[in-house]
Amino acid sequence: MNRRQLPAAVCAVLAVVCLLALSGASLPGDWNGFRGPGGSATSAETGLPVRWGKKEGLRWLAELPGRGLSGPAVAAGRVYVTACSGHRQRRLHVLCFDAGTGRRLWERQFTATGNTACNPETNMAAPTPAADDAGVYALFGTGDLAAVGRDGALLWYRSLVGDYPSISNQVGMAASPTLAGDVLLLAMENVGDSFAAGLDRRTGKNLWKVKRARDINWVSPVVLPWAGRTAGLFQTATEATAYDALTGKALWSYPVDGLSPIKSPAAGGGMVFVAADKLVALRPDDKGAAVKEVWRAGNPMQGYASPVCHNGRVYYLTPVALVCLSAADGREVWRRRIEGPFDASPLIADGKLYAVNNRGRTTVVELGEKPAVLARNDLDDRIQATPAVAEGCLFFRSEKALYCVGGEPRR
Repeated sequence: MNRRQLPAAVCAVLAVVCLLALSGASLPGDWNGFRGPGGSATSAETGLPVRWGKKEGLRWLAELPGRGLSGPAVAAGRVYVTACSGHRQRRLHVLCFDAGTGRRLWERQFTATGNTACNPETNMAAPTPAADDAGVYALFGTGDLAAVGRDGALLWYRSLVGDYPSISNQVGMAASPTLAGDVLLLAMENVGDSFAAGLDRRTGKNLWKVKRARDINWVSPVVLPWAGRTAGLFQTATEATAYDALTGKALWSYPVDGLSPIKSPAAGGGMVFVAADKLVALRPDDKGAAVKEVWRAGNPMQGYASPVCHNGRVYYLTPVALVCLSAADGREVWRRRIEGPFDASPLIADGKLYAVNNRGRTTVVELGEKPAVLARNDLDDRIQATPAVAEGCLFFRSEKALYCVGGEPRR
């Protein structure tokens, strides 16, 4: 049977599977790392909760053994999160919970091999782990990187400072690993041995490693399709560069002065959106290394939250507002006042944008030509980590607790 003979429904399913494989995402329903599949900050989940609080709409709450800024990663019915504790944060934790019940399934602990000195506003459990059906890939600010299977068995472990002794922590490393299929993308950009790398997620061995500019940088890689390949987009203070996720070959690069060392890029509609003093839209061609700057937004960007692109619109947070721009030309479509400040990045699912501020208040905004604030939900806890969406639920991580908001388990 050839493709023309396949039923339309089968073709549609195959197309979705191919798209997921290209973007490095897990199957629908998973949230496999920082800002979800490929770093897109979007989810196809529907029927998500709109209203909740500490006394209503909370499915479960789990206490954590130490501090952390890492967000939850959810894959195959399991929620993974990291933490740090002990003298000078030298005890590193990887924890796994049942997504439906909140029961702690296992915990692995490691001793830090790298420097733990950092700004008091951050800690060693700052990078969000990546996860898939096989397990979790947890990176810490110490340069310790561990792969743990879904049953809690250690799959492999690397001390990156042992491999590359001149890696420097300085004020604290926080870029998260990102899955692109079977490749784990790492942005180890610092004032010492600074590099981008692609690791075989099954063994932890380098598939490629590219030298990067020495600078303090916390931007996490983003996965995007380019010319029939899967690319990993890396950003420094002076340029955005896409590498072939399998080989590390530079596919294109574009210089932009004053890029944010914190906000990760967004992508959509064949365009890339990077945060400098203002949001900048780039369009790489699909043949060579040519990249065109399409527009720069009129108003300055503020705060730490990363932008998100969805259905031809780009959204970003200021400390006091949610701003919506046209992805095509950068025109401001609307601006809605909401209460910040925001360290966590916004996410979009079920036609709504969810933005959680540092005091644990989540503003739920119904998107459209005339946005509507549907709810303001308080957990009354300090939340700086970007939340996760999976299995009809929202997962929030505070410094010492993990919250699941949603209805009855689907499984």
